[in-house]
Amino acid sequence: MSTYAVKEIFYTLQGEGHHAGRPAVFCRFSGCNLWTGREADRAGATCTFCDTDFVGVGPDGGRFATAAELAAAVDARWPATGDVRARKFVVCTGGEPLLQLDDAAVAALHDRGFEVAVETNGTQPAPAGLDWVCVSPKHTAPLVLTRGDELKLVYPQPGAMPERFDNLDFTHWSLQPMDGPDVAANTRAALAYCLAHPRWHLSVQTHKVLGIR
Repeated sequence: MSTYAVKEIFYTLQGEGHHAGRPAVFCRFSGCNLWTGREADRAGATCTFCDTDFVGVGPDGGRFATAAELAAAVDARWPATGDVRARKFVVCTGGEPLLQLDDAAVAALHDRGFEVAVETNGTQPAPAGLDWVCVSPKHTAPLVLTRGDELKLVYPQPGAMPERFDNLDFTHWSLQPMDGPDVAANTRAALAYCLAHPRWHLSVQTHKVLGIR
């Protein structure tokens, strides 16, 4: 039996990548293997551009003693619309969710009727039964997950340029401009790369444009 530490669980629209615009519950797990989350450690981290807070547990997160308790907390965020045509969708993210997300949690979320997606840096093995695997490689971190549904690459990254991943086995390929002071130049560069390499689709962080969580 696992204990799960979760920073936050909230209902929103998926803001980026292949499922952009889709209603989803986000379950943000605490902790990451590429950065401590402390600003004092950012400069020496493998991933220096992370834009999320994944340290500890927040008021809408918590520590869950069982997979069933975690799934119940996720289910409580999904709106009770009565529309059975809308399949429940949960995005397990972080930090690095695969440090905690396991077979039991995936099964418990399936029992609650959820389609289960994960957004991962790809350095950890994935549990069985995931419905959507999105890998976002970071700098020179070694990849364990070399196949999945979507490869979503933040661009540009020294040591993790698109050509490095050409031979991997993914169905969808998303290129996302790195946010920050150079976001305008990065967006132009990503746009130009997608036009020149049409397997790649441009991913824009629409949640930031819309001002939603």
